[in-house]
Amino acid sequence: MKKLLAGFAAGLVFGIGLTLAQMTNPAKVLAFLDLFGAWDPSLALVMGGAVVVTFCGFRLLRARTAPICETAMHWPSATAIDARLIGGAALFGLGWGLVGLCPGPAIASLGIVPQRSGLFVVAMLIGMALARWLGERRAEATAAA
Repeated sequence: MKKLLAGFAAGLVFGIGLTLAQMTNPAKVLAFLDLFGAWDPSLALVMGGAVVVTFCGFRLLRARTAPICETAMHWPSATAIDARLIGGAALFGLGWGLVGLCPGPAIASLGIVPQRSGLFVVAMLIGMALARWLGERRAEATAAA
C-alpha cells in the first residue's frame, strides 16, 4: 500500500507540475518547438529545471543503499546507443512535434481535456503494446536460433 501511495503522490505532483508549466498545452509546446517561427523559449526553463531536479535526485539516490518502498535499487542496465534507441527517440520526437504532447503531459491532460489527448493516449498505448509484442517475437527468434 505504501508503494502504491508513493507512486500516486509522485504522479500527482508530476501531473500538477506539467499542468502549471503548461506542458499539457500543445499550442505552448508547438510554439517552443517552432525555432524558426514564433518561438516561445519559456519551456526551456521548465526543462532546465527538470534536469537540475533530476540530477540532484539521482545524486541523492546514488548515496542510498535501498529505496524507501523497495528492497533494492533497480538501475537501468542498457547503455548501448542502438537502432532501437534511435528509432524510439525519433518516434517520440515525431509525435511530440506533430501533436505537441509527449506521454506524461498527454496522460496529465486526460483529466483536463480528454477529447484533445484521448486519441494520442490510445495511439501511444497501441504503439507500446506493438513494441512489446515485436520485442517478444525478436527474443523468441533469437532464442530459437
